[in-house]
Amino acid sequence: MNIEQLREYCIAKNGVTEELPFGPDTLVFKVGGKVFLLLGLDQVSQLAFNVKCDPDRAVELRTDYPHTVLPGYHMNKKHWNTVHCNQALSDAAVEELIDHSYDLVFKSLTRSIKDQISSR
Repeated sequence: MNIEQLREYCIAKNGVTEELPFGPDTLVFKVGGKVFLLLGLDQVSQLAFNVKCDPDRAVELRTDYPHTVLPGYHMNKKHWNTVHCNQALSDAAVEELIDHSYDLVFKSLTRSIKDQISSR
């Protein structure tokens, strides 16, 4: 998976916006105004991104893939992982982690925001 494929996968999700709130080098994907993925745009040789994760699952992933899934860089390490693409995880597994993050954030939204997003 490359950076453009990752971007296309994220923005295809319902209600997603992309922003640069931390400057021109960090692309942030949000649903309902809440972050579900952060991506450094300065990455050329090795693509990595941060996604939200269930805490128990995060520990399991970090144990199973110690060089691919790490505690979230500059994030709450209990709830966020840094995932390195093109290593031990297939593109399908990477997409599943993105889906999991999106779903966690979507579930945390208020009912009215969820309804607005679902009606689009």
